[in-house]
Amino acid sequence: MPELPEVETVVRELRAGGLIGRIIIRARAFCKPMIAPLTPAAFAARLKGQRVQSIRRRAKYIVLTLSDGDTLLIHLRMTGQLNLARARVAREPHQHIILRLDDGRDLRYRDTRKFGRWLLTRAPEGILGRLGPEPLSEHFEQKVFISQLRARRRQLKPLLLDQTFLAGIGNIYADEALWTARLHPGRIAATLSATEARRLHVAIASVLHRGIRNQGTTLGQGKSNFQRPGGKRGRNQAGLNVFRRTRLPCLRCGKPIRRMIISQRSTHFCPNCQPARPRAVGCRLKRAMPATHSWPR
Repeated sequence: MPELPEVETVVRELRAGGLIGRIIIRARAFCKPMIAPLTPAAFAARLKGQRVQSIRRRAKYIVLTLSDGDTLLIHLRMTGQLNLARARVAREPHQHIILRLDDGRDLRYRDTRKFGRWLLTRAPEGILGRLGPEPLSEHFEQKVFISQLRARRRQLKPLLLDQTFLAGIGNIYADEALWTARLHPGRIAATLSATEARRLHVAIASVLHRGIRNQGTTLGQGKSNFQRPGGKRGRNQAGLNVFRRTRLPCLRCGKPIRRMIISQRSTHFCPNCQPARPRAVGCRLKRAMPATHSWPR
C-alpha cells in the first residue's frame, strides 16, 4: 500500500505537472464502489466545471480542494495509481476513473484490485479530523510523542500503524523506523525509556524523509506496484535496511534478519539489534553498510 512518502511523491508530481488551476470538463467513473455513495452520474455532474484550487496530502489521502466548495479525497489503498495523460490516448484496462481537463489532458486513476476510494465531500474534516498528527509536521513534538507512548500498552508495530495515533505510516516505514531506532516491534510502548522514545521519534522522521527524497518505494516489477505519475518507479527500495530482507544479513551487525507476524502484519527485524527486552548496555553495532544491496526475491 502506498504510504506517506509514496502519496507525497504523487502529490508533488501532480502539482508540478500543472494540475492546480485546471478545470474538470468531464468525469467518468467505471467502478461504482470506488465513488460510493454517489452514482457515476451524480459524481460526474458534481465535478463538471469545477476548478482544482489546491492539492495536498493528509496522511495517506490525496486532497483536492475544488472551486465550488467540494473536496475530493483520494485513497490509493493497495494498487491505486494516478497519471496525467493526453486525452487522445485510449483508456487502458483497470483505469476506473477519468477526469477530462480543460488543457486537453486527463487525470486517470488505475487500480487493478479496485480497493481505492474517491470521496467527494463538503465536510472533509469528518474523515481527516479523526487522523493522528503528521509525523513530518511541527505538531509532531518529541515531548508529546514520548508522553503518548508511555500512556499506551500496545505493541510498537501495530501502534505505529494506527492512523489515529500517527498519520501516514504503513508496514514498510514502521519496520524501517523500528530498525533505525533499534527497537523490537513487539515491545510495549509504555516500557520505552525516554532515550528509546527519542530515538524512535528521530527515526520516524528520518525514514520518511529518505522515502520522499527517493520518490517512494516500488516493491516488485509488476504494473500494479507503486508507480509515480508518468509510470516511473520509486527508488527507495534500494535503500531499505530491513523490510523484506528475511534471512539476509543485518546491515549493522551482520546477523540474519527475521520475519514474524504481529497483529496479522508481516514484520521484519534484527533479533540482535532489536532485542525483545531492553538491554542494560546496547549491543555493539558495526558501522552501517551503504544500502545498495540487491532486492530479495
